[in-house]
Amino acid sequence: MTEKINIGWNFDNSYARLPESLFTRLKPAPVRLPKLIILNDALATSLGLNSQALQSIEGVNVLAGNEVPEGTVSLAQAYAGHQFGHFTMLGDGRAVLLGEQITPSGARVDIQLKGAGRTPYSRGGDGRAALGPMLREYIISEAMHSLGIPTTRSLSVATSSDSVIRENEQQGAILTRIAASHLRVGTFQYAAAWGTIEDLRALADYTLQRHYSEADTDTDMNRYFILLREVINRQAELIAKWQLVGFIHGVMNTDNMALSGETIDYGPCAFMDVFDPETVFSSIDHQGRYAYRNQPGIAAWNLARFAETLLPLLHDDQAQAIKIAEEAIEDFKEIFYRSWLSGMRAKLGIFNEEHQDGSLIDGLLELMHKYRADYTNTFRALTLEELEDSDLFETPEFNQWHELWQVRLGRQKESKDASQQLMRSSNPAIIPRNHRVEEALEAAVNEGDFSVMERLLGVLSNPYAYASDQDDYSTLPAVSSIPYQTFCGT
Repeated sequence: MTEKINIGWNFDNSYARLPESLFTRLKPAPVRLPKLIILNDALATSLGLNSQALQSIEGVNVLAGNEVPEGTVSLAQAYAGHQFGHFTMLGDGRAVLLGEQITPSGARVDIQLKGAGRTPYSRGGDGRAALGPMLREYIISEAMHSLGIPTTRSLSVATSSDSVIRENEQQGAILTRIAASHLRVGTFQYAAAWGTIEDLRALADYTLQRHYSEADTDTDMNRYFILLREVINRQAELIAKWQLVGFIHGVMNTDNMALSGETIDYGPCAFMDVFDPETVFSSIDHQGRYAYRNQPGIAAWNLARFAETLLPLLHDDQAQAIKIAEEAIEDFKEIFYRSWLSGMRAKLGIFNEEHQDGSLIDGLLELMHKYRADYTNTFRALTLEELEDSDLFETPEFNQWHELWQVRLGRQKESKDASQQLMRSSNPAIIPRNHRVEEALEAAVNEGDFSVMERLLGVLSNPYAYASDQDDYSTLPAVSSIPYQTFCGT
């Protein structure tokens, strides 16, 4: 008898102990001839998993959804959401939560298979995923992690011999996604719309315990107000981090806002090249609802929808509950701006605070917009003091701004070396440039060549290194008359 391989699974299933109205128990749908395409060895190790064992037949079968490990209670989660402002019933239409891995450090993380087959929430979809979008999520989520931005992560991508039909016939794939949890604003919207008050309270208590157990709930303050406040704080800080690196999520529906404060769902996302606050990449965002400029405001709007679900828990009197919720949401703008301003000071090597800093920062951004300067490379050039190869740096307006900046730096006690080190740790030398991501995806999907993606992942793994092998990945794409677009890939 062959000895069973010890992969290292250590599952718990706390979500499955919530009211059953919030999910449906089911197993992933098997695929034919699964093949492991990429495995995140470092992430596997941190989860307490044996990377080599994951590459065995048994391990690949789990990552492809053909088997479930012992101890799992696999399920699809129910949730709702405002999609481009319109409320609808949703749910995991192509994802199955295997359960929660308890890591060697004691952390609890979800292990979810994306592209694992139809569920009761598929709404006519096939429940599958194509290889290209799953590789895109792998690349971007791991790049976000390396940039220091809270995010779900990607453990693996496996393919099958089954095809999926989108605009054309494509290779089927399954992504294994790791998340602090998959609790969303939309999860609460579902419970508020279709569950009972007991369901809502159980969900809120669970979220507090899972993500905000360090918050002091032994006070006279309403514990659900504390939940709302903590979620607002994390989201404000997360969106500030997006803005600081020029990241555009692309589809900030309420079902894509994780209550853990992680970035979730990498569909039509991308990073800005030329700085333009109106930048939109998503092919379906015709009105610019989720443009770069709008992301903070949309986050506040989404959080207001979350607050609405909590009204019955915030106060017995609805008018008083609304007042409590509105005051909490009002804090978002200040928290976001404070976090963003602190990050922008760091990007310019500024340690202390002065009232005029906002004007100094706005002045640079206005010039970058006017002269169509690249967002990442402008800060990279300022960090390296290599002010060339940009129309912006040749202008009298920039020279005047640069002089003001140097005077500002001179008013702080920290040395020039300390200031430059702060800039190097705050300004990535590289981001996942759209043309480089597309190059990697085209080689992988069309030619079966994954070496391009592997090289890209390698340089993106340390974006603040300023290493010579990253230089080629900081160059801009060729000028094109066709705007770059991204797609949901569902």
